Amino acid sequence: MSNSISTKEAIETLSLSEKVGQLFMPAAFINDTEEEIQQLEKLISEQHVVGLCFFHSRASAATNFEGKKKIVVNENSFDTLKNLIKRYQKAATYPLLISIDAEWGLAMRIENTPQYPYAITLGANTKNIDLVYEVGKQIAKDCKAAGIHWNLAPVVDININPNNPVIGYRSFGDDKHNVVAMATAFVKGTQSEGVLTSIKHFPGHGDTATDSHLGLPVIEKSKAELLENELYPFQKLVEEGVDSVMAGHLSVPSLTTDSKLPSSINKDIITGVLRNEMGFDGVVISDALNMHAVSKNYPIKGELEWLAFNAGNDVLCFAEHIEEGIQMILKNASETQINKSLERIWKLKEKAFNEESTIQELTDPSALNRKIADRTLTLHHGTAADISKFKATNFCTLTIKRFGTDQTNQEILVNIFEMRNEVKGETEILLLLTPPQIKPTNKFGFLQEEIDFINELITSKNVVFYHFGNPYALKYFNTDKTTATVIVYQNFKEFQDVATEHFLGNFEAKGELPFKLENGI
Repeated sequence: MSNSISTKEAIETLSLSEKVGQLFMPAAFINDTEEEIQQLEKLISEQHVVGLCFFHSRASAATNFEGKKKIVVNENSFDTLKNLIKRYQKAATYPLLISIDAEWGLAMRIENTPQYPYAITLGANTKNIDLVYEVGKQIAKDCKAAGIHWNLAPVVDININPNNPVIGYRSFGDDKHNVVAMATAFVKGTQSEGVLTSIKHFPGHGDTATDSHLGLPVIEKSKAELLENELYPFQKLVEEGVDSVMAGHLSVPSLTTDSKLPSSINKDIITGVLRNEMGFDGVVISDALNMHAVSKNYPIKGELEWLAFNAGNDVLCFAEHIEEGIQMILKNASETQINKSLERIWKLKEKAFNEESTIQELTDPSALNRKIADRTLTLHHGTAADISKFKATNFCTLTIKRFGTDQTNQEILVNIFEMRNEVKGETEILLLLTPPQIKPTNKFGFLQEEIDFINELITSKNVVFYHFGNPYALKYFNTDKTTATVIVYQNFKEFQDVATEHFLGNFEAKGELPFKLENGI
């Protein structure tokens, strides 16, 4: 697909309302009904939006972050996605820029597609930046196979706060230099395939304890502290040359005269800090404007969209009131302001449509995931000698894996009762634990009884503990009382194989935990 009109021609020939339409990027959903698909086709052809941001289903999007709707499972998600993209492109007068959040692959939004490790896993492998480049490259190939031009990744937030409910495992860690090195490699790998990226969530979502899908996080730090840490990765990557920056929904009083106004719609922060002080003149895309951190405060349709544009955003992602937003911007903005954003957007389009993609097949992540597993496995507590000595005992293996399963609380309690009986006479336990979920809400999905049972094992027996999941979950366990604790990070088969090889003594753990972990609660 090519963008047949040049940037200069677009500025000269598009009507003013078409130009404003190009500022909007509505959400598209893979599991929409035919009626919903037709509504979006009508919106595309009538409002001339810039493109679409794909999500799995309306139940899994940001407004349903509390999980009130049942999430549909679609075995043919990838084919559905490709067909929808073709269909929506046909409805457009100007080619659509298609985006998605694929931080760890299309699997972040689409089931049955390749999944690569989370940023936190990649962060455990500080000496092998080449693998992060490969991850960026492979994910970009999958994007191209789908017809996606713009991966809204990587996250460059420095995860300083262990209680962060939304970034955590999506961050490369708590060291700004590692975050910059990893993010740069990911961006360059993506760019090598001609796919666009977006660093997020400006000005830095790492030191927050509030989820911006639900409320507005406040960062009470001085500007000097922010420049030293949170803003550092953004500045470094802007200097390297990035396609776009995503503005997050955060309250950062030290960067603005109006602390009530979130960063995503704050002119002091986007135009003042990002553009004027940090020198970024590329596309700024807002984080989803339906997120409750901002959406619940602006009941007048179109007002939020105008504020976001006037603050310095070029692309308004997941705006829900597009027609009213277009009218409000036409009423309030100058033609110069509109043209400046259109120029940035159109240059991005020219870059994205620069080459026809011949990629049809999805990547096979297995070999790369195995290499990453080899280099990230982390011995968190104890020594190789401790594990070797333990191996010589008559140990019992206990596997606790609930990731993605729907067990009732009653069934879980029965399981705990049975496991307690099973290990009653044992003194050595090899514990293989996969937390129920990757996100930290509700103690990573653990019941308190499960946490108590595991800690009881650790304190009363000799336990070698392999943890297959988000390492932040380890804060609930007394790992310092284990014989050894090994962090595997993912529950993929390749990571399980590496954990087995490690236990057998066939290689040593090379990874380093990419953040500081407080033991026990």
